[in-house]
Amino acid sequence: MSHAYLNALGVTCTLGSGKAAVAEALFAGDDRCLQPESGWIPGHAPSLGAVRTPLPAMPESLAASRDNRCNRLLLAAAMEIEGDIRTAIAHYGSERIGIVLGTSTGGIEEATDGLAAWRRDGTWPSEYRYAHQELAGPAECLAEWLGLAGPCYVISTACTSGARALISAQRLLQVGVCDAVLCGGVDTLARLPINGFHALEALDPARCNPFSRHRHGINIGEAAALFLMTRERGPVQLLGSGASSDAHHMSAPDPDGRGAMQAMRAALADAGLQPAQIDYLNLHGTATEHNDRMESRAVADVFTDGVPCASTKSLTGHTLAAAGALEAAFCWLSLTDARAMRRLPPQVWDGAADPEQPSLNFVHTGEHLPAGRPCRLMSNSFAFGGNNACLILGDPR
Repeated sequence: MSHAYLNALGVTCTLGSGKAAVAEALFAGDDRCLQPESGWIPGHAPSLGAVRTPLPAMPESLAASRDNRCNRLLLAAAMEIEGDIRTAIAHYGSERIGIVLGTSTGGIEEATDGLAAWRRDGTWPSEYRYAHQELAGPAECLAEWLGLAGPCYVISTACTSGARALISAQRLLQVGVCDAVLCGGVDTLARLPINGFHALEALDPARCNPFSRHRHGINIGEAAALFLMTRERGPVQLLGSGASSDAHHMSAPDPDGRGAMQAMRAALADAGLQPAQIDYLNLHGTATEHNDRMESRAVADVFTDGVPCASTKSLTGHTLAAAGALEAAFCWLSLTDARAMRRLPPQVWDGAADPEQPSLNFVHTGEHLPAGRPCRLMSNSFAFGGNNACLILGDPR
């Protein structure tokens, strides 16, 4: 059993900035934030989940070396829980607090601008910084801002990165390397991944439609979700986690979902739970043809009696390396929902089930967790290369 507790959460995504705003839009199933955006792909305006709330300015001490959108997005999430973080620093000491983040874009958008200027002018622009495109940059930025001296690194396993960051943070606590870990994920909109997914013909120009027979692909979004994880009892416990790597294909999942099933079953075993004890499953649910078919088969195989579930990517877009942390944050928000009914994220789609897929028990707007007993929620993340991760969050034991 894990003794890792998620004591605080800072979050920002296209649904809003801060836990309260994100929760209200999430539980209402508000998909208005996915909007067509021009300027990213020549001749196209794909629907994207951009963060439209103002981001904080980079602190003066970091402005010259760390000022990019990815770091400012991360800073927005961190500032929401800065009081909790400063209290932890005073309690544990800066050497005993680690940082583990998932990202795939970092400051690659700013690096792209710099490269374009170099190709055009033959010289690098004055604002160009190579550090912007280093994957470790967001974690280092956070450590410099807070003055932390514990382990500090970034995981980049594509769309499982944020979930794997939480798993790694849990291990740092278990082996006694850290007493607290700031963990989560951050990714921003950038031309490189947007055009890459366009080249793969994986983008839906309209709002994505997870698990529908009419699904056409993903929408890309951006987000930052940051947890303070400790061994001290808090509002939500990371009950278990599981991971696998089936290496079926560079970009396509194993069609039988074997790696996905292995990760889910490993998480259940780690938590000491049976499938029937899971009250909600946040599906990876990208709305691509192969992922949804694979995941529905895997879920039907593991949860033979069904489980309430939903894909929230039709509300936020696919936030890539941040997705695993963001969707764990949605489970955290359900468990800590101030309303007595503890609302659940709904499935927002056209309702046209794919007859080639096992039917799933999708959550409707207004549904909530069972009352009067502890609850457990699972979140799936699957990535290119057959990289799979699964988290189980719940009420503290």
